[in-house]
Amino acid sequence: MTALPDPHSHPQFYDSVPAKRLFAWVVDSLVILAISFVVVLFTAFIGLFIWPLLYLVVGFAYRVVTLSNGSATWGMRVAGVELRDAQGDRLDGSMALFHTAGYTISLAFPLIQVVSIIMMLTGARGQGLTDAFLGTVALNRRA
Repeated sequence: MTALPDPHSHPQFYDSVPAKRLFAWVVDSLVILAISFVVVLFTAFIGLFIWPLLYLVVGFAYRVVTLSNGSATWGMRVAGVELRDAQGDRLDGSMALFHTAGYTISLAFPLIQVVSIIMMLTGARGQGLTDAFLGTVALNRRA
């Protein structure tokens, strides 16, 4: 990960990133909830019968599209963070898909999600499990 800023010599890139990611997650969850409600309205409320699947699909699509079109979800943009790959580049469509798949898998298994959160809080780069596996990192946008 030599293309990414060193957390010891350039800590401004990583300052408060775990807290900002939590805030971004809350914002993104609200956006996904709102989009899902709109989809339910357009399906004449039939979407309520498959609500968990609908919410999962909407959330997955939202994350892939927003990450591939700016390397940050709307919540991340509000919080001032963005994801970068191991070369320091913005995420492309395939990396956005892999990152979202890893995130979704970690949500499906609470123990994996707890490990990921602990990694974010204790690691120098604030990477979660999916980030460490893919070599991605969340950075402050203005640093």
